[in-house]
Parts: sequence; C-alpha cells; structure tokens
Amino acid sequence: MKKRVVLKSAAVIALASFLGAAQAQVTPIKFQLDWRFEGPAALFLTPAARGYFKEAKLDVSIDAGNGSGGAVTRVASGTYDIGFADLAALMEFHANNPDAPNKPVAVMVVYNNTPASVMALKKSGIKSPADLNGKKMGAPVFDAGRRAFPIFQKANGVGNVTWTAMDPPLRETMLARGDVDAITGFTFTSLLNLEARGVKAEDVVVLPYSQYGVKLYGNVIIATPKIIRENPAAVKAFLAAFTKGAREVISKPEAAIADVKARDGIINAELETRRLKLAIDTVINSPDARADGFGQLNAGRLALMASQVSDAFGTKTRVNPDAVWNGSFLPAKAELNSVLPAPRK
Repeated sequence: MKKRVVLKSAAVIALASFLGAAQAQVTPIKFQLDWRFEGPAALFLTPAARGYFKEAKLDVSIDAGNGSGGAVTRVASGTYDIGFADLAALMEFHANNPDAPNKPVAVMVVYNNTPASVMALKKSGIKSPADLNGKKMGAPVFDAGRRAFPIFQKANGVGNVTWTAMDPPLRETMLARGDVDAITGFTFTSLLNLEARGVKAEDVVVLPYSQYGVKLYGNVIIATPKIIRENPAAVKAFLAAFTKGAREVISKPEAAIADVKARDGIINAELETRRLKLAIDTVINSPDARADGFGQLNAGRLALMASQVSDAFGTKTRVNPDAVWNGSFLPAKAELNSVLPAPRK
C-alpha cells in the first residue's frame, strides 16, 4: 500500500512539474497600441481574441494608446515590450536621443504608406496642393501630418501657409466651421470625423500624402532591444501570430470589428468597420504595399524617409536607417505575401 501511495505521489509531483514547466514557457508580452480601440486596432485584437498569440505560447496584454510618440517612449522605457507606432516618430526618437540605452526598433511594417493627408472643403476652392499657398491650416502640434508637412510642401512646391494649433477633438470642427482652410490628419480618422459633424464625404477634398510625392512609411510594429536580445523567439512568434490574424482581419473586416467591440463596448460598430476598411484600402493593401510585400520595406525608400524626417523634424542628429529597422524576425515571404488580397473595387 505504501509503495502505491509513493508512486501516486511521485506521479502527482511529476505532473505538477510538467505543468509548471509548460506554464513557464508562456512569455508575457505587454503591447502598446498607438491610439484608442478603434477599427484598425482589430489587427491586434483579433489574433488575441482568436487565441493565435496563446497558440504561440505568448500571453499578450493590449493597451490603448494616446499617440505614436507616447507608444515609442513607453516601449523605450521598458514599460511595454512591443508596440505600434508611426515610423517617423520612431526615427525622431532615435535621432533626438542618440545616447538612449533602449531605443526601440521597427520589426514589421503594417501601414506601408503614411495615412496623413490634407483635407479641405470643396467650397474653399482648394483642389490641389498649389491651392494651399497662403492658406490657414490647422492641426494639433504633434499631428503626424503636420510634422511631415514640410516634406509634402517641398514635393509639391507649396508656398508659405499659416498654422493654427488645437486639441485633436476640435480639428474637424474648426474646418467644418470655416475657422481654418484645411487640416492635416489621418484620412481614416478625419474624414469620418467630418461626416460626424455633418459634412458629406463628397464635399471634402482629400490630398493623400502618398499620392502627392510623399512616400513615407506609416505605422510599424516596434520592439524593445531587451526582448530582441533576451527572447528573439518571442518576437518571431508574435509576428507570426499577428500575420495570421491580420490575414483574417483584412479578408473579413466586418467580423473583426466584434473583437474591437468586445474591448470597448461603446464604439459604433458600423463606423469602425468603415474606418478599418478605409485603413486597409489606403495604407495596408496599397499599391506600394503590394510592391514591397506585406510587412516588408524597400531599403531605398527607408533611406530616403530617414533623410526627409531628419530635415523636416529638425532632429539633433541624422536618422540612421540601419538603426531603426530589423526585418530578421519576419515570417517567410510566401506567408507575408498571402496576407494581401486583390484590392477592393
């Protein structure tokens, strides 16, 4: 009898050790979004909801953000392991903090083009970049489109403009009221915000940076040097699970919005579905994205962007394109290239 009890005890101990070891293999990941739980957040919330991160032995917690600059800073501080941020904001951090011990690195491109655009009401008479000469423009001082406007300005020979600063919620309101002639902002944000303020889409002129000579990359997945150094397998697993989820989101955006709604019950599902589709069509599944390949980038384009950001942002040091990008954790090209379907007609 004693022998049987001992054997049972040994089996229980062995099972507990096995389960403990299995549990220990799960890597916790703190992930920082660039913005609130809106349509595009489905790209990360869906792989979490479907269990893809869990299958990859990752315990991923996803927090809303308040801008790309904050996302970069929080990943740099080590508060978050991985994040989602505008590549220009990452470049600026690198160039302005050359001695920072933990500069995050971009490991995957998600928005192949910057979502920034200039928007104006048709009744203003603005039809092209040249019509912006001498006009009053509005945007928050930290807006990505405003920060990059000198690049747009140079590419299109735009003369001097006057800037008015405001808090983000007032940007579209001031354009609708006529307080400013044009604004900069992310297309899939400002266009829908204008509609919410009673402005019809057909009454808005949209000048996307990507269609007017500005080939800046948009948002990328960034990782802290610590996790890259200490657990590169976790970075690779995260990108593989994300890619699987992104393929699902891009093919069925309506269904993916349910995962956003589960995180923020007050969102307007119809509005956020439109926002997600607009993001997919304009910056994720764009002609440039299909040329580079999902998740990937073109070295020449990256180098040009680094130079342009250095000039436009007036950084302390020049941006080193080799220091901000590490594509070694990406899934195989065949897997990446299967993410993007034919563009919607």
